[in-house]
Formats: sequence, C-alpha cells, structure tokens
Amino acid sequence: MKVTVKYFGLVAEAAAKQEEVMEFDGTFTASELKAQCLNGLAIADKDSVQIAVNQNLDDSITLKDGDEVALLPPFAGG
Repeated sequence: MKVTVKYFGLVAEAAAKQEEVMEFDGTFTASELKAQCLNGLAIADKDSVQIAVNQNLDDSITLKDGDEVALLPPFAGG
C-alpha cells in the first residue's frame, strides 16, 4: 500500500520535508501513521498535531492504497 504524507508548518520544519510517499505492508490506522511519522521529530506537543486523511479529520480511519494524509500543526486565527 502507498500513501502520500504531506507535512505543514512546524511539522514540515521538524521533518525537513513537505511531502513523501510511504509504502506499507498490512494495515495502519491514521493514528498509527501519525505516531510513526512524528517519532524522533523535535515537536514539543505531538498531541496537538492533527491528522487528516483525504481532507477528513479522523485519526481512527484505516488507511487505504492511494490515500492522502496531512499532518497539521495547531492553527490560530481570528
């Protein structure tokens, strides 16, 4: 299975990349992929990073071949 992972904001800075294609055998949930992607990155509050699969914020989704995953830092605004 191949998924495209996109990194934004401080997550992209910590990962030193904006996008990558990852290949897996077996099944992964979005939360498992998030943990794997953030492992070893210098992000103080990893729980504040949200994950979207095909533009849906739901970390319980089981990933499928061709999914687009986005790791999103906390947003502020007015």
